[in-house]
Amino acid sequence: KMARTIEKMIEEQVKRWQIERTKKKKEIHVPVITISREPGSGGTILARKLASHLGFDLFDQELIQTMAGSDTNQQVLKTLDEKGLNVLEHWISSVVDRRHLWPDEHLGKLMEVVGTIGKHGRAIIVGRGANFILPPEERFRLRLIAPLKTRVKNVCRDYDVSADEAKRRILKTESDRKAFVRKMFYADIADPLNYDLVINTATIQIDDAVNLVACAFGKC
Repeated sequence: KMARTIEKMIEEQVKRWQIERTKKKKEIHVPVITISREPGSGGTILARKLASHLGFDLFDQELIQTMAGSDTNQQVLKTLDEKGLNVLEHWISSVVDRRHLWPDEHLGKLMEVVGTIGKHGRAIIVGRGANFILPPEERFRLRLIAPLKTRVKNVCRDYDVSADEAKRRILKTESDRKAFVRKMFYADIADPLNYDLVINTATIQIDDAVNLVACAFGKC
C-alpha cells in the first residue's frame, strides 16, 4: 500500500511538471532548499513545516530513492526539455569529474533525479546528498544539528523508546549517513563549509527555524 502511495505521488508530481513545462509564460526560477540533518534534530518536521510555509514540493529520502528507480527515473527526466536535459547532463559530468567520482549506476540515477528537481525549482529535498549535487544557483543548503543529549530526548519522545535504544538508533543512522556521503561524494557531511546555514535546534525552536530559513532564503 505504501509503495502504491509513493508511486501515485510521483505520478502526480510528474504531471505537475509536465503542465508547468507547457505554460508559455514561465515563472522566475526559485532554487531548491536542501536539508541535511543530524538524526533526532527535527529535520523531517522542519522540512514539512517549511514546505507548507513556502508552498514548495517536498521530497524525502524514500521518495527520492523510488524516483531514482529505472522506470521512474525516465519519467522524471522526460519532464525536462532538450535544453534542460543537455544542461543537466553537462553539470552532472562536471560534478563527477571535479569530485573524481567512480561511475556508479545508482549514483547516476540519483544525480539525474535531484538535478531534475533542481531544474524545476520550488522544492525541498531532505537528505541523499542533494547539496553536493545541485549547482550553486539552484540550491540553498541547510544543516540541522543538536547536542546528542537533546537528540536522544527527541527520539525517546517521538518513538517511545528507551534512552539507550534512542542513542543506538541515532548513532547507527548518523554513521550510515556519514558513510553514504563519504562513499558517494568523497565529502564530510558534518563540514559546515558544505552548507549556507547551520541551525542548532536545541537553542532555536522548529517554528523559529522555519521563519529563519525563509528569511535567509529571501522569503520573509
